[in-house]
Amino acid sequence: MADNTMEEFEALLNESFEMDTPEEGSVVKGTVIAVEAGQAIIDVGYKMEGRVDVKEFANPGEAPEIAVGDEVEVYLRAAENARGEAVISREMARREEAWDRLEKAYADDARVEGAIFGRVKGGFTVDLGGAVAFLPGSQVDVRPVRDAGPLMGLKQPFQILKMDRRRGNIVVSRRAILEESRAEQRAEVIGNLSEGQAVDGVVKNITEYGAFVDLGGVDGLLHVTDMAWRRVNHPSEILTIGETVKVQVIKINKETHRISLGMKQLQEDPWDLVAAKYPLESVHKGRVTNITDYGAFVELEPGVEGLVHVSEMSWTKKNVHPGKIVSTSQEVDVMVLEIDGSKRRVSLGLKQTMRNPWEVFAETHPEGTEVEGEVKNITEFGLFIGLPGEIDGMVHLSDLSWDERGEDAIQNYRKGDMVSAVVSEVDVEKERISLSIKALGGDKFAEAVGGVKRGSVITVEVTAIEDGGIEVEYEGMKSFIRRSDLSRDRAEQRPERFSVGDKVDVRVTNVDSKTRRLGLSIKAREIAEEKEAVEQYGSSDSGASLGDILGAALKSGDE
Repeated sequence: MADNTMEEFEALLNESFEMDTPEEGSVVKGTVIAVEAGQAIIDVGYKMEGRVDVKEFANPGEAPEIAVGDEVEVYLRAAENARGEAVISREMARREEAWDRLEKAYADDARVEGAIFGRVKGGFTVDLGGAVAFLPGSQVDVRPVRDAGPLMGLKQPFQILKMDRRRGNIVVSRRAILEESRAEQRAEVIGNLSEGQAVDGVVKNITEYGAFVDLGGVDGLLHVTDMAWRRVNHPSEILTIGETVKVQVIKINKETHRISLGMKQLQEDPWDLVAAKYPLESVHKGRVTNITDYGAFVELEPGVEGLVHVSEMSWTKKNVHPGKIVSTSQEVDVMVLEIDGSKRRVSLGLKQTMRNPWEVFAETHPEGTEVEGEVKNITEFGLFIGLPGEIDGMVHLSDLSWDERGEDAIQNYRKGDMVSAVVSEVDVEKERISLSIKALGGDKFAEAVGGVKRGSVITVEVTAIEDGGIEVEYEGMKSFIRRSDLSRDRAEQRPERFSVGDKVDVRVTNVDSKTRRLGLSIKAREIAEEKEAVEQYGSSDSGASLGDILGAALKSGDE
């Protein structure tokens, strides 16, 4: 009987050990039986007690809350130490419990709550209720955060990006939560917006191409071209960060959630009145806003600009950069040349507000007028002379001299010489002015031979004797009579029978205005006289000899 009782007692004792003795390395429940000297004494069962620092019961940034009688979970590291006490840890218990909870949240892609409590290289440390996670700096907010002080110790949701229990690594993101929340907010805001709607917004950021406007949780882009009807060089000209502006929703992209905004759409379009306000050929004052290689833009009024093409800037400066004629912000008078309302273009002219200098020259300098100017350029075909009104006139090679070839005469001139000339022609349409230097003293040849015609008999003076003929002069004009034209009689065709200073009657055989030469012949005069005598005094066929006829003619002439 006694043996049976001992066996039953031993079985009950073993069962008690198996049921109540906790396993080392596990989380067990215990009861706080005392709090003293900054430590909590905890009974974990089977007459096992351990000590835990009170601070292990505090959450980051908070005071510890622990009292006698509280039931808590602790991690049993060892059943007994040298002092006969259990080695327990509240912090390790929290970590084990936290990892179980976090692994489940990670598997379910659920948010977890935590608090940032420290700063480390590249980011921050986050307490996730017992487990410490790493928060990279790039995952703190949707935009870079300069001061994370206000976020420290604040309980807030995080998203687990990666975790490795074996290595004890957890990486979390606050940014993912914000972006998700932001996306929900954006979707809600965008759902309440419609294209064409006018809304108020706050300027958040300004770039070279526009400004981002916060519409209450969602940003819209206000492009620089939609800020005003006039040309805006930079958005900062009319906007400042933090300013509240009224804008119109131009376009909403439902897929990308991008919103395009406009300010000028809420203002009256000045182009609606352009055709009425600026009729063709009307002159207006404007301000030069921009200068390019091909012309200058002139603002007629805010929102209405026109282009003065380089070809319409000056009557005289043809190949000059527009910046040499006008300057930015300069006020100028311009004429409206063309309006294209569909393309919102106005073509303007600057030179049309000034008189055509060729027209002015033609009025003030009719043909035959003598002018004086500087030789601006010398070319292979003539001289260019500077004239009043910043225009040039050309003296062709053929108009340089009466006596010299043009190629020879042009050698007498140099760039910068002051010369006089006569206006011979003005072509306003082609912008050409023809001048003549040789016409300054009049046309001596024309004056000398004004009454002389082909067949006329004139008296000339011998000025030189040559082998091939004689040189003669008539009214200051030189001519040459060839040996064959010195006499009808071949024997008398000798130049030496004449002397310098002799007066000789000759017949004009040709008047050449181009070469400015008279064709003269003594032989032709003699033949003409013989013919006339024959006709007047009979022919040799009637029985009279040529000598008789000529004798009679000479006798008649003497009488």
